[in-house]
Amino acid sequence: MRIVRGVWRLLVGIKDALVLLAMLLFFGVLFALLSLSPNPRLPASGALVVALEGSLVEQPSQVEPFTALAGQTPVVKEYRLRDVIRAIDAAATDGSVKAVVLDLDRFTGGGQATIAAATRAVDRVRASGKPVLAFATGYTDDSYQLAAHASEVWLDPLGAVLLTGPGGTHLYYKGLLDKVGVETKVYRVGQFKSAVEPFTRTDQSPEARAANQALADALWRDWQGGVGAARPKARLAAYLADPEPIVAAAGGRMAQAAASAGLVDRIGDRIAFGDRVAALAGRGIDRHPGGYAAIPLDRWLTAHGESDAGAQIGVLTIAGMIVDGNAPPGTAGGDTIASLLLDELAKNRIRALVVRVDSPGGSVMASERIRAAILQAKARGLPIVVSMGAVAASGGYWVSTPADRIFAEPSTITGSIGVFGLLPNFKGALAKLGLSADGVKTTPLSGEPDVLRGTSPEFDRLMQAGIVDIYRRFTGLVGQSRHLPLARVDQIGQGRVWSGDAARGLGLVDAYGGLDAAIAEAARRAKLDPAKVRPRYIEKQPSRLSQLAADLASQNQDSDSARATDAFSRLATRPADMLLHAFGDMSLIARGPAIQVVCLDCPAAAAPRTGDAALARTLVQALARP
Repeated sequence: MRIVRGVWRLLVGIKDALVLLAMLLFFGVLFALLSLSPNPRLPASGALVVALEGSLVEQPSQVEPFTALAGQTPVVKEYRLRDVIRAIDAAATDGSVKAVVLDLDRFTGGGQATIAAATRAVDRVRASGKPVLAFATGYTDDSYQLAAHASEVWLDPLGAVLLTGPGGTHLYYKGLLDKVGVETKVYRVGQFKSAVEPFTRTDQSPEARAANQALADALWRDWQGGVGAARPKARLAAYLADPEPIVAAAGGRMAQAAASAGLVDRIGDRIAFGDRVAALAGRGIDRHPGGYAAIPLDRWLTAHGESDAGAQIGVLTIAGMIVDGNAPPGTAGGDTIASLLLDELAKNRIRALVVRVDSPGGSVMASERIRAAILQAKARGLPIVVSMGAVAASGGYWVSTPADRIFAEPSTITGSIGVFGLLPNFKGALAKLGLSADGVKTTPLSGEPDVLRGTSPEFDRLMQAGIVDIYRRFTGLVGQSRHLPLARVDQIGQGRVWSGDAARGLGLVDAYGGLDAAIAEAARRAKLDPAKVRPRYIEKQPSRLSQLAADLASQNQDSDSARATDAFSRLATRPADMLLHAFGDMSLIARGPAIQVVCLDCPAAAAPRTGDAALARTLVQALARP
């Protein structure tokens, strides 16, 4: 039998190797065909179609080809913010573009500040005199924030506008951990560093509740201000306060209620919407009902590369969780980002540096690695300007401290100046199984951290001392950078999360503005004409093969949240997304460094990734077993 089993394993191994070789050959041929294919031809004129079938992010995550084949792809497709803005801005002056279409039927959202940057591009197109038309079966907060800036907002007759505002519940794990006998030892500085509370409490602490409520209120005020300015005639306040009377007056028809409140301009299905676009931009070649001359976003981007004229301002992208070592796009690997910047500095091509931060933080050491590389640019005399995206908190603020000036959106989530460490031990779990652990020591720290018997008092004191030391270092960097006394930094620190609006009042941010404002400021500091400079993006680019895998994965997307188009279905996916994010946070803490500067309190800016989904499925399946 051993011989038979051995032969069987050999055959299985040969089969797996052949499958792997076949897949490599398949992707190699596709890559060659794509490399040789000419740029796609665009219609002579038509409507630029910005169909966002996923989330809007600062830097899309790289999809690995074989991971995609295994089904472990991102839950939704991701669109790079600067690409969307570049295309929309070009529509304002491109004579071939007669109108812009925002197809938001499958838009899953993004950070509030990220969407705000896109709305400014829409405003610029409208200012040029060209129409912008938005369509969706249902609008929720994120999609309506963008659609509100269109000249015509269309809603399907069976659709609805459901606006809920920021807020919601968080998952707390302490009860489950107590049941399985897992003790979580917490080390932290900052009364508002509530990222670890789910492991130590069954509800929010009063401090965390106050801070979270203040942040949610600030974000909601900014959202209402932006939407209200875009649609001044809409009865927005009444609709948000109590939509039921408005729906009742419309005979229970949700779409009609949104129209009567001035939230949408027209009610019609896709055919009616397409006919309207055709009247503005021309009919499509096939002439079918609802068809119009469309210029797809991806094809436009392929045909129009980024400009390479003018003096160069470096833009260093720090997007996603900050982790040690190297990492693909969408995750901020400390070594990866530092190496990219140092390599660029060695070429002496850039005249100033803009650091674009869209990160909740992560590893202390990786954050310091990136900060040290930015200081090398400063040592060369380059002006340093930070541009904060949707989130620039904790480690995201750590890497911002070398800045000469910091720009942020009013809805940027920043601050979270605090440090924490978390170590689980399984003494109780072993006891429930009738197991125990014992051993010998040569020093008080032998075998520490002891996850089987619990950490020793000596280790706990040293760990807490390390946390305090890093917090002292963090507040010192902030105080030096922002010219604030340490006592003041400690007062506004303590791990508390702030909106960009509040951060500006506290001195953590200098001015409002997006990436374009930061680039213009960097140019002025380098004594250059802002109108004659161009950004050189310092970031790791995904391979063509991974881009192909992402396209194939998006075409075969089986995510329920990606298919849902009506507003009620979108809201129904939020609990699942919350669960996936919660499992992702658990995984981050379990697998990450013992000491972290990360803002887990920050609202999720995008849909969860499949890595979180895979972990969630594994744990749920394990819990469901008898």
